[in-house]
Amino acid sequence: MGSITEANQKECELTSAHLPSGENGHQFIPDTRRPDIESSFTHICSKAFSESDPLLLNVGTKLGKHRDNIGTSSASWTISQDEPRNCHGQEMPSESIWAMVIQILVPFLLAGFGTVLAGMLLDRVQHWDVFTTVTEIFILVPPLLGLKGNLEMTLASRLSTAVNVGRMNSSSEKWNLIIGNLALKQIQATVLGFLAALVASALGWILEEELFMNHVALLCCCSVMTAFTASLLQGILMVGVIFGSKKVGVNPDNIATPIAASFGDLITLGLLAIISQGLFYCMEPYPYITYLVCIVFLSLTPVWAILSFRHPDSQKLLFSSWEPIITALVISSLGGLILDRTVADPMLEGVVLYTPVINGVGGNLVCVQASRVATYLHFHCPPGELPDDSKRCYCPCRSFYTTGPNGRSAQVLLMLAIPGHLIFIYTIYLIQGSPAPPSAVFISFYLVAAFSQVFLLLGTADVMVHCLWKCGRDPDSFSIPYLTALADLLGTAFLALCFLLVSLVT
Repeated sequence: MGSITEANQKECELTSAHLPSGENGHQFIPDTRRPDIESSFTHICSKAFSESDPLLLNVGTKLGKHRDNIGTSSASWTISQDEPRNCHGQEMPSESIWAMVIQILVPFLLAGFGTVLAGMLLDRVQHWDVFTTVTEIFILVPPLLGLKGNLEMTLASRLSTAVNVGRMNSSSEKWNLIIGNLALKQIQATVLGFLAALVASALGWILEEELFMNHVALLCCCSVMTAFTASLLQGILMVGVIFGSKKVGVNPDNIATPIAASFGDLITLGLLAIISQGLFYCMEPYPYITYLVCIVFLSLTPVWAILSFRHPDSQKLLFSSWEPIITALVISSLGGLILDRTVADPMLEGVVLYTPVINGVGGNLVCVQASRVATYLHFHCPPGELPDDSKRCYCPCRSFYTTGPNGRSAQVLLMLAIPGHLIFIYTIYLIQGSPAPPSAVFISFYLVAAFSQVFLLLGTADVMVHCLWKCGRDPDSFSIPYLTALADLLGTAFLALCFLLVSLVT
């Protein structure tokens, strides 16, 4: 032991002999670790992020101490990958079960009443001239309503995660994210609106075996105008909601996505009905109007692309975000095809009224869960890795019996489905002023359909978000379009089956 001590003392003397001396006579010991630390931290925190990259860096800090030859101790920080930590100094937001229920319940009910009004509006406008003449417009309804999931809810989820992990603390970074994402959203809305019209025209041509170019031009024009205008209005609303909720101490993950859908369906359907009816009346005397207006909106796409490309946060997403939203568009169009077929069937009368309700409620609930799970993964593990509680074999019911925050939220969301739909059914009955309330048979079949839809969606969300994270993709950008499109397809199919069983039983 004594020899080891003497050897260490000699090593210290040899080391100190080569060190420069300060003016006060004491030896100056440079902290050789500090430049590496500063350069590493600067490199990490000044990295040009993209919205398809995970918003939370997994950076660990480990405190190391060393002693100099005088006996004083100093602490130095080294960057480590072993302990996941946010370079912005943010901690995972904690909330009680009751706070979570209240924060989810209020916007959920608000969003549900918005879908009720949207369903009643669709039930009213289905008899307008443009809807009875150009029946392919019904195929457009689910894809255009699904834009709130493809664009608005995805934007809300990304910005909510960015706020929670501290990426909105600086003014310049905040405005870069906002401007870049809003410009990107306008590009996506224009392109998706145009593609939705083409898909609706193709499906209508396959079913009817005839194609009218004036109808195709009408569909393209009203779809692009509706998608563009609704996306701009809802995008501005989303930015205000997210920053307002953070200022009052409410978790944006709980309220942003439901509020994105609260008036989204109503605004989109109202714009679609007014624009399509106006263009329909102008189509006969001025057939070139639809072509001209559509070209004008499409020509604005390069302007939005330039604005989006100038911001590094949305630059990469400009090229990588098309796969999920286009796939979601096709899935929603299949739901629109089912809706188009049910309108003409007298046995399925009433499907139009409840379609926005069941689709909107299911999409709202699953988006809350997807956003919360994505934020949880951002805080607890690096991209490509999963938390310890998610590495075991998957069980379809795992989301509902785990004791963690994601399990509690899944249980709360599933429990809200039945009472929520009962409230919305009774609200429709009161507003319509029907002489008799809905029958017990209809309510039973409807609640089974709605519960099955939400159960499947929440289980799918758990698998999808973790698989996307495992593959290195940001769930905030990729999961919600798939989930809302699946909600539209399952909701419309289950609702049509519900009305068919009710007609057979009664």
